[in-house]
Amino acid sequence: MTTNLATSPTRASALFDRIQQNRYLGLIGLAVAVLAPFITATNYALSVMTSALLFVMLAVGLNIVVGYCGLLDLGYAAFFAIGAYVSGVLATRYGWPLLATVPVVIVAAVVAGIVIGGPTLRLRSDYLAIVTLGFGEIIRITANNLTITGGPSGIYGIPGIMLLGIDLSGPVGLYYTCVVVVALAVLGAARLGRSRLGRAWRFIREDEDAAEAMGINTYRVKLAAYVGGAIWGGLAGILFGAQLSAISPPSFTFLWSALILMAVVLGGMGSTPGVVLGAIFISVLPELLREAADYRYFVFGILLIVVMIFRRQGLWPARAVERQSRRDLRKAEKHDVRKAEEVVP
Repeated sequence: MTTNLATSPTRASALFDRIQQNRYLGLIGLAVAVLAPFITATNYALSVMTSALLFVMLAVGLNIVVGYCGLLDLGYAAFFAIGAYVSGVLATRYGWPLLATVPVVIVAAVVAGIVIGGPTLRLRSDYLAIVTLGFGEIIRITANNLTITGGPSGIYGIPGIMLLGIDLSGPVGLYYTCVVVVALAVLGAARLGRSRLGRAWRFIREDEDAAEAMGINTYRVKLAAYVGGAIWGGLAGILFGAQLSAISPPSFTFLWSALILMAVVLGGMGSTPGVVLGAIFISVLPELLREAADYRYFVFGILLIVVMIFRRQGLWPARAVERQSRRDLRKAEKHDVRKAEEVVP
């Protein structure tokens, strides 16, 4: 009986590892997203699902910065705002198609990431968090005071997405556009996490001094993570402007950055499936609790506390590789012991 109790957590952990490493897991999630409008296709449902997809993209982008590299960013909504405003200004004032603004938004996000991350990424922990928080507020206040951004009124009349003469501005067309873009963003972030650069990010997250001693240029690697997260945020801003057709400074407050960070922590920092799950949880649950009226955010907060008490490492923590490594190490040790017993008479 004792053996069964002891081995049951190990079996559960092995099952969880196999599920997380399943190569078809992403395809299953993509199939669910594609088939969701066939279950309910009201404008409200499509709007909620589109917002959830945008939140997933933002959370995946912030996971590059926080989850992979361990940089605490409290101003991530600034890159979201840069993408939305750059595309909105080019589309409304200069008549650019929304897709044509994508390269400009990417360049603007990279420049913003370098300008802000260049002098600040030499800081660590709380100091970096304070600087990024200030950066987020600076972008919002600047947008609130510039004429080209529409000031407090913002930008309105942002056109929808047109692709090869096909109008994708409708609820269904925009939803499936977001499905494609977000799927590519999630896949790209996951591949980055498994790349050589992703391993360097994890080394810095675990011990920056040791990583630097091993020859990793920690400053450049951290800057790469910051710029990567900025690109994801800027692209999400384009989709956000296309969805609402209007943007204003109150759309990019600190609350956005806090909620995106909450999704990353709740899902499991460094875990792409976990971050996707956490983003859906954070974005959809308040809508499901609308029947609670004024108490829905109270109930939402209680549920978050309960989840974090029982799942401290997140809903889907990134630990499968570490467990596999420990199992391989134990197997290697047992193999060495057997060899030693065969040699020693």
